[in-house]
Amino acid sequence: MRDKITEIFRKIKKDPYMCAGVIITGIILLMILVGLFWMPYEPTKMNASEKLKGISFKHIMGTDNMGRDVFSRVMYGSRVTFLIALGTVFIGAFMGTLIGALTGYYGGLFDEITMRVIDAMFAFPSILLALVIVSVFGTGWMQLLFSLGIAFIPSFARIVRGEVLRCRNTDYVESAKLQGVSDIRMIFVHILPNIKGVLASSILIGFNNAVLAEAGLSYLGVGSQPPYASLGKMLSDAQQYLFTTPSYCLCPGLVIVLMVLGFSFLGEGIRRWE
Repeated sequence: MRDKITEIFRKIKKDPYMCAGVIITGIILLMILVGLFWMPYEPTKMNASEKLKGISFKHIMGTDNMGRDVFSRVMYGSRVTFLIALGTVFIGAFMGTLIGALTGYYGGLFDEITMRVIDAMFAFPSILLALVIVSVFGTGWMQLLFSLGIAFIPSFARIVRGEVLRCRNTDYVESAKLQGVSDIRMIFVHILPNIKGVLASSILIGFNNAVLAEAGLSYLGVGSQPPYASLGKMLSDAQQYLFTTPSYCLCPGLVIVLMVLGFSFLGEGIRRWE
């Protein structure tokens, strides 16, 4: 086990993409973890005398139009965006992998009908599909999470189905069939572990898309509702103060960029390892 961990660290050091991804993602995750236990100020606390203050020792990212500390709200908003993106990818990857594996393995009429439904869902951009679902179930972070999760199912289903179709007639699968291995064991023990690299890379790319989708929908006002912070909602509130208090807008935008960039580097690194 120790040798395996050492080998992983050696690979990371040699790969600039993985190295950059680990460092950037580590910084973002550290900020989120610290925010669980400590924040400089209460993120929802308003102070009329501190409105739209610039960067200072007291407020390292300045304050917003209601006198709230931007750094504290960025810490809280990063957590919200991260957890919604994580939940989105979990729902999309779990359901998409299950659907893609079953349709790819069994094929036939089941595959045709299921994939036509997936194609119909895939025809809609994920944000548009999520907006339709949110319009039915209402606004809020929980509704946004499930809406984006459903919207992300088609992409994972198509990727996994394609990989299962590629693996279905390989020698090791045929050998397992001759040994009388059950279909469930065939799918989850013999096929899916052999596509873990593609699936891991797809999950990281999906996480990036989920971060951007959450930020975009929160920007439109269908995510976390006031007074709670989210990075997209902060950008929406700050856009009119871009030239008077640039830190108010640039700081949450920078965190979104770093979050996406870090996981993009990780995904590229994993793809290069395969």
